[in-house]
This record gives sequence, C-alpha cells and structure tokens, in this order.
Amino acid sequence: MKITLSRRLFLAVLCTTLFVALAMAMAGSWSFTRGFIGHINELGVARLESIHPRFAPAYREHGSWDFVRDNPDAWFNLTRPNDWDPESSTVRQAPLSDLTGAVFRIALLDAEQQRVRGLPVVGRDAVRLPIVVDGATVGWLTMTPFQSVTEALGERLFQRQLQASLAIAVLVLLLATLTAGWATRRLLAPMLQVAAATHRLAAGDYAGRVLVQSDDEVGQLARDFNQLAYTLERNEQMRREFMADISHELRTPLAVLRGELEALEDGVRKLDGDSLRSLQQEVGQLNQLVDDLHELSLADVGALTYRKQPQDLVEVLQQALSGASARCQEQGLTLALQLPLAAMPVMADAARLRQLLGNLLENSLRYTSAGGQLRIRLQEQDDRIVLDWLDSAPGVAETDLPRLFERFFRGEASRGRASGGSGLGLAICRSIAEAHGGSLQARPSPLGGLWLQLSLPKEIR
Repeated sequence: MKITLSRRLFLAVLCTTLFVALAMAMAGSWSFTRGFIGHINELGVARLESIHPRFAPAYREHGSWDFVRDNPDAWFNLTRPNDWDPESSTVRQAPLSDLTGAVFRIALLDAEQQRVRGLPVVGRDAVRLPIVVDGATVGWLTMTPFQSVTEALGERLFQRQLQASLAIAVLVLLLATLTAGWATRRLLAPMLQVAAATHRLAAGDYAGRVLVQSDDEVGQLARDFNQLAYTLERNEQMRREFMADISHELRTPLAVLRGELEALEDGVRKLDGDSLRSLQQEVGQLNQLVDDLHELSLADVGALTYRKQPQDLVEVLQQALSGASARCQEQGLTLALQLPLAAMPVMADAARLRQLLGNLLENSLRYTSAGGQLRIRLQEQDDRIVLDWLDSAPGVAETDLPRLFERFFRGEASRGRASGGSGLGLAICRSIAEAHGGSLQARPSPLGGLWLQLSLPKEIR
C-alpha cells in the first residue's frame, strides 16, 4: 500500500506524542523509585545506625538476648529515639523515619541469624549491622527495605498507577490523533493544492493559480508556484506570438518576390533596373530579418562574440552619427547633439556599440513624424556614462513601454511593417547593452515621443 505524505505526517506526530508520553511515565516511575522510596530507605538506615550502639552494652550486661525476647519495654528502650525522655510528660513528635515505618522494619537476630525480636521475616535484601562484644559477633541488627514490607500495598498502588496510566495513554492517544489530523489538514492541504496545480501545469494548463493563505514557507511555495505559472504562461504566449510574427515577416517579402517574379515571367513587367532594385530590396529585407534572428539566437545562448577594448564613447558616437544630420534633414527632423568636451572611457566592442547606436537612429527616423526633433545627450553620472536619446511625437503608450524590447513587438503593427521594421532592433540593442554590463530603459519623452536611456559602466584608467 502506498504511504502518502499525509499518512507519514500523521504517523510521525502520533508516534512522537506517544513516545514523549511513555518517556515521561517511565521517568516519573524511575524518579519515584529512585527518589522517594530511596529516601525512605536512607532514613531507615540512619535510624538503624542511631540505635545500633545500644545493643552491645545491653548484651554484655545480661549475657544473652533472653531479656528482650518477651519484654516489650526492654525492646522499646533499645529502639526508642535518641531524644526520647520517658520521665517527661511533654509529648514529643516521633522522628521522620518512624513516620515512614522504620521502627517496624527493625529486627534483632542472634549469632546464628535467628530472629530474636522485631520484624517477623527478614529478607536477604535487609541491611545488617553486626553486634560485636569482646571481639565476637553476638547478633545482628537489621533494617528491611520499605518496598519489601509493603508488597500488598505496592501491588494495589501499582494497579492504581496502571489504571491511571492507561487512562492517560488513551487521552494522549486521542489528543495525538486530533493533533496529527489538524496538522495534516493545516500543513498539507496547501501543499496538496500546489501538487494538483503542478500536475495541471505539466499538462499544459498555465492559467492555474494557487490561493496563498499564509506567510510561512508553504505560503512562499504557493507564491513561487504562481510566479512560475505566470512566467510559463507568458513565455508560451510570447512563443506563439513569435511564431506568428516571424511567419508574417517572412511571408510578406516572399509574397512580394513571388509577385514580382510572376510579373516578369508573364511579361507584365520588364526586366530593367527598377524591377531589379525592387527585387533586391525585398531580398535585402529578408536577409536583414534572418541576420537579426541569427544574432538574437546567438545572444540567447551566450555565443555572440564581443571584442572589448578601451574606447572613447564620444568618439564612437560621432562615428555612428556621421551621416545622421543629412538623414534627419531628409526626414524633416531637427537633430540636437550635446557631447562633452572630455573623453568618456568605456570598455566595449566599438562595432557592437555602433550597431546599437545605428539601431536607435533607425528607430527614431522610422517612427518620428516629420517636423519633429531628435535630441541626443551624453553625460557622466557617478561611475556610469549615460546616453539620453529623446525624440518627438508620436509617443508610446505607458502600458506598451515595458514591451518595447520584446521581439517583434510594435505599438502599432501596421506602421512598423509599412516602414520596413521587423520589431527586432530594440531587442538587439538591449542585448548589446547588457553584454557590456549596462542597461537600456524606455520612458516617455518630454518632447512627446520616446526617451531611451543607455547606461554603461565607466572605465577606470
């Protein structure tokens, strides 16, 4: 039979509770036997030792033990407490040892170990003190242990203790069962919910969530599971969007190429420079898309090569924007470039940085309306170098800003395709920035468009 986790927890709590109860019972019994009864026996031995010195002089005076055999007064005088005064009328309290029955457990034996007076039966476990007169042992003074003379009382006490122990054991078993059942429901119920949700997640249901009911480790497990499910759901959605986008991106130039070739084949169009340039443009768009996808795939697996060397970011920016003014004028844009006079040293791959800056420029030229402006500012902040790239309207909705760096994402899809964009440029830019230990963030521009901020660590020279 399969032992589930709930049964294991139930048995663990139950067995632990029973073990603790049994251990406490055994410890109590041992403490009672070794402590209380042992203390009573020690009092009895002390009582025996206190009267022992009286017997040798009494034997020497009478010459035998006959004077005490049938003489209760003589026996009382020999075994009385040390501070007992028979002539005083004041009632004295008996010593503690006598209150525990020590006086009744004393017995006198002759030299042959035969009883003379006292306890009728003397066992082998009795404490024996020899009575020596003139070098010869004339008798023995004994004290029988408390447990040996109270067998009947001990049996009744044992029966009562056994009954009480059984009642306590039943009560403890009931409490342990209730505790184990509560712990199983309280602790394992959320875990069972997580397990059930995990099975659904493995089957492809990424929309399932677990209700978080506590702030302990189980609650943290539920929160982690919900985050995992959300991430998988988001990745699955992005995968489907990626497949749909890439199929569309490939289908569009291929359809144009096919139409152009069919027109040439049917004689609708002549094979001249214009038709060749049109075909070359579509092939170039396909080639750019494939190159971008290949570069992103290499970045995902960490196989994209970077040859980093000390570079001056001011110089790299000037090289990347060498023809930017003319292109901005063609698009009807005003370019404002603010560069510091001092060098801005960074450890970077100059070609990759130029690629990043070129993609940012293409993005602004493609999506900024005519008559707008582009403002580029480079400055130093603490131990980082920050490049602010701001353009004018149209802007990007606040809800779309976090998705700008997703592959194939466009705030307005039709506009991007009409201008030839594939939606991969900003994704490549962020990959290059992170490979240099930097970051690329997007926010609304005060000019009405998009504000892209590139932050790179400063090279210490």
